[in-house]
Amino acid sequence: MLNSLNSGVAGLHAFQQKLDVIGNDIANSNTVAYKSARTTFADAFSQTVLGGGDASGSLQIGSGVVTSAITTDFSRGSYQSTGRAEDVFINGDDGFFIVKDAGGDEFATRAGDFKIDDQGYLTTNDGYRVQGYSNQVAVGAAFSTRGDIRIWDDPANRPVQSDPLATARSFNINSDGRVRMHLSDGVEYDCGQILLQKFMDVNQLEKQGNNLYGNLVNAGPLGGDVANSAEPGTNGMGSLKSEALEMSNVDLAGEFADLITTQRGFQANARIITTSDEVLQEVVNLKR
Repeated sequence: MLNSLNSGVAGLHAFQQKLDVIGNDIANSNTVAYKSARTTFADAFSQTVLGGGDASGSLQIGSGVVTSAITTDFSRGSYQSTGRAEDVFINGDDGFFIVKDAGGDEFATRAGDFKIDDQGYLTTNDGYRVQGYSNQVAVGAAFSTRGDIRIWDDPANRPVQSDPLATARSFNINSDGRVRMHLSDGVEYDCGQILLQKFMDVNQLEKQGNNLYGNLVNAGPLGGDVANSAEPGTNGMGSLKSEALEMSNVDLAGEFADLITTQRGFQANARIITTSDEVLQEVVNLKR
């Protein structure tokens, strides 16, 4: 068996994986907060034909290529204004929203296309509740309770100076994550605060689909615990910008250029297999 056959097959497999990665990036070029991936190759184990005991050195023949890593580019994408108060953009490369599902499992995400459910909770489009400080406080007071953020007007927790007949008019999310409630009588107060989490090794995060990342503990969260979320704009994390969304960071021009070189690499490895087959055919025909 010719070693070139094995090398050709290994090359086809590696370039096929790279094509899959490129195809997924292009497919998600308009996905909110999607992070593109990069495929890295490494040479495979080499067969030593002759040891290096003499002056001529060792003779080694490689056995092809392997995919050494598929890493995610977590650089910030551009933002797009939406005009929706529930949409939030993280203005910085570091920082993730933390969301929790109905079973209590927490995930990280950069996608801030949130909505308010029928109970007033700020959630993802799949119903995962955004985490932060959930208790309502008076002007200038400090938050203390971490949990699901609920954007609603609780008359029992209104500032004392507000009109009991006043109604909730609107809300906005400040750059520090505070959710500011506006009443019809002009009184304002904070009803919660969105917190962010930072990870030491973001490439330990695992994509879970729906713009979510898992494996948070192994990624090294701030303070060693996912619950140790911090205020936006602190600990090197970005501040928040409301009424805007982070877009995909996929560079389409670069992806298409990479697609061409990857296709040529795939074709070249296919040609190696074809040529190796022709050589073997010649060997078989020597007997005739």
